[in-house]
Amino acid sequence: MSIKQPNALTRAMSNHSWLLVMIATLAAFSTYSAMYGFRKPFTATGYEEFPKMLGLTFKSLIGISQLLGYILSKFIGIKVVSEMGKNKRAWGIVGIILFAEAALLGFALAPVEYKPVFMFLNGIPLGMVWGLVFSYLEGRKFTELMGVGLCTSFIFASGFAKTVGSSIVLQLEQNQLSIAWMPFMAGLIYLLPLLFFVWLLNQLPEPSEEDIALRTKREPMNGAQRMAFFKTFAPGLLLLILVYTVLTAFRDLRDTYMSDILKSLGFDKKPELFTQTEIPVTLAVLFFLGMLFIIKDNRRALIINHWVIFGGLLIAGLSTFAWQAGIISPLVWISLTGFATYMAYIPFNCLLFERLIATFKYVSNVGFLIYLVDSFGYLGSLGVVLFKEFGQANVSWLDFFVSFNYLLSLIGGIGTLLALVYFVRKKTVKKS
Repeated sequence: MSIKQPNALTRAMSNHSWLLVMIATLAAFSTYSAMYGFRKPFTATGYEEFPKMLGLTFKSLIGISQLLGYILSKFIGIKVVSEMGKNKRAWGIVGIILFAEAALLGFALAPVEYKPVFMFLNGIPLGMVWGLVFSYLEGRKFTELMGVGLCTSFIFASGFAKTVGSSIVLQLEQNQLSIAWMPFMAGLIYLLPLLFFVWLLNQLPEPSEEDIALRTKREPMNGAQRMAFFKTFAPGLLLLILVYTVLTAFRDLRDTYMSDILKSLGFDKKPELFTQTEIPVTLAVLFFLGMLFIIKDNRRALIINHWVIFGGLLIAGLSTFAWQAGIISPLVWISLTGFATYMAYIPFNCLLFERLIATFKYVSNVGFLIYLVDSFGYLGSLGVVLFKEFGQANVSWLDFFVSFNYLLSLIGGIGTLLALVYFVRKKTVKKS
């Protein structure tokens, strides 16, 4: 899967933008959706058959273990993804997935006391998949359109992966087999589709001269170049790191403990609800953010991205208030918090940094910026889970989730507005 002479499909995509957008979106969406089959199915059950360890429920312990691996992956990704050569991307993705699936096999086979170790190993490579996939899409005239398709994958894919996991659990329970086999079995279902879509992704042509003129050339970055970029935009980036840390913690808490939240709301033993509540969110976010690609002015698009993030954070708090006031139903509230979360989350993962680079015409790559904020974002996610388990152990996941909605709106909203002011002023000073 290394770069080779363009074949008929690659040449056709070079000559027809609509074909490039369709195939790139399909390949990126499907590749990252398949990755979720190796990461998220384990969250679809409570693991009641396993004992508490280290003062934690077994589910919380393996969730924290995988998260620790995922955090490590994000810090590793700052270097690996930003420096990855074009001819190594596809093999990198395949190697990551095979390592993660082998770890899930170890999780199934190992004695209970070693299972968290294998879940930690599962998380280590998976955090780098996003950056490698997005590197195929960045720096193009239609990056937003393709990027939104990629970003919505983790909205749809998370719910679908948990539906798959829940269905496998039901089969395992009927056959009196350990649910520890569920994550590995789910991965097997996803493996062949993933290999095909990685191959398809690797057929995409490189950005054209027009793309480079519109969006700035994208190149690998070494350590000195990454440090120079950070120093140039440090105040704004630090504000965005703060916002994204709170946002990622909220999003991961919602994602991992959705089954517990739905159970508290009275929706138990209905695995199809994972997909039913997420698909409307996917479609709404896709339609709303997909329209941003029509904005050609990079500075204007950067400003709009900040307002979109702010709007999503505001909706999280308002929808929670509306549910508590009895204005909306529990499922409407869950769907709105999903819409709000991803309305704010998606721009961080492609749109915002794509336009930041293009606005300031700084030769670099989006992978560096995504992994810079992601690494701290997942540290925040770990901190929130530990705080809940050890500092708020008597508080239900539902009550904790409600409080976090308000915290997200307050801290995230203020930080986003301050970052917007910084980047607008910096661009104005640069012009003058």
